[in-house]
Amino acid sequence: MSDPIASDPAETAPDSTAKPPVRIFLVVVDESPELQLALRYACLRARKSGGKVALLYVIEPGEVQQWLALENLMREEQRAEAEQKLQKLARDVNRLTGTLPALYVREGNRRDEVLALIEEEPSISILVLAAGTDPEGPGPLISYFTNRGLAKLRIPLTIVPGGIGIDALDAIT
Repeated sequence: MSDPIASDPAETAPDSTAKPPVRIFLVVVDESPELQLALRYACLRARKSGGKVALLYVIEPGEVQQWLALENLMREEQRAEAEQKLQKLARDVNRLTGTLPALYVREGNRRDEVLALIEEEPSISILVLAAGTDPEGPGPLISYFTNRGLAKLRIPLTIVPGGIGIDALDAIT
């Protein structure tokens, strides 16, 4: 008599035709010079691993305006600026990887929006940040995610040193 709980080994064998999930490298877009290092690293790793790049631009809230119309106009201008920057970076990503990146524009606190996007998009598998070289420190996101925020991440964090040169970066990726 066969065991009704035991399953047929053919049914539980891994499907050799199933493709592994695509690795998505998330880069947070800002105005820092380190952005180019993080973006290049993510693109080169995505290209070599068959992955993709995702770009997140977060519009941080400004001071409270007295007039709603002025606040709405400013928000529209910030969104247009964000979209222009993302389109320019998308061309760079396409040139380096041969694929188009996923583009995200959000409003709010940058670190909160990074965490929210990672939780909402299970396909995002690695957060790539580049460290600043200023005496003030590596940058607010790296400071946060290497301290209290690390426990909130469900994915690995890759930090690209801000002082690395392009040739050295290309050599290690």
